[in-house]
Amino acid sequence: MFDTMTFTKIASSLCGALLILLLGKWAAEELYHSGGHGGEQAYVIDTGVDDTEEVVEEVPFAEVLASADVGEGAKVFRKCSACHKVEDGANGTGPHLYGVVGRDIASVDGYGSYSGTLTDLEGDWSPENLNAFLENPKSWAQGTSMAFNGLPKVEDRADVIAYLDSLDD
Repeated sequence: MFDTMTFTKIASSLCGALLILLLGKWAAEELYHSGGHGGEQAYVIDTGVDDTEEVVEEVPFAEVLASADVGEGAKVFRKCSACHKVEDGANGTGPHLYGVVGRDIASVDGYGSYSGTLTDLEGDWSPENLNAFLENPKSWAQGTSMAFNGLPKVEDRADVIAYLDSLDD
């Protein structure tokens, strides 16, 4: 019933029809293309709402830290507790955070897994440095081995820093 010639005719007919369809589509798009949607609007409807953005006044971090809640910081710290311990000398995947506020960067005795980026940094873990680090660890200390993405809310960062500072009196 079906020989090779019949199958070839059917396959070539389908391919030819597909080719004509694609060429027709391309020609129609070129013919009716209107040039995009980025132009100026012909008519603007006034909704009564002002389109200007509100300027958010940034509060200094010291003021946010002064109003931080230690209890909320303990709740937010649960995200950190998978890798960090708060008991003195009890290191986890990360170094212990007992007494971290005011401590030199990368200075925990007995913890040898600091990334080279942190060991090269000078200074201490001041509240401002902790704030910048906790906001986005990978951008503050590029090349750090800490996989945490950070805390985007400044209030959460202040609460965690107040909690860590309260641990060692």
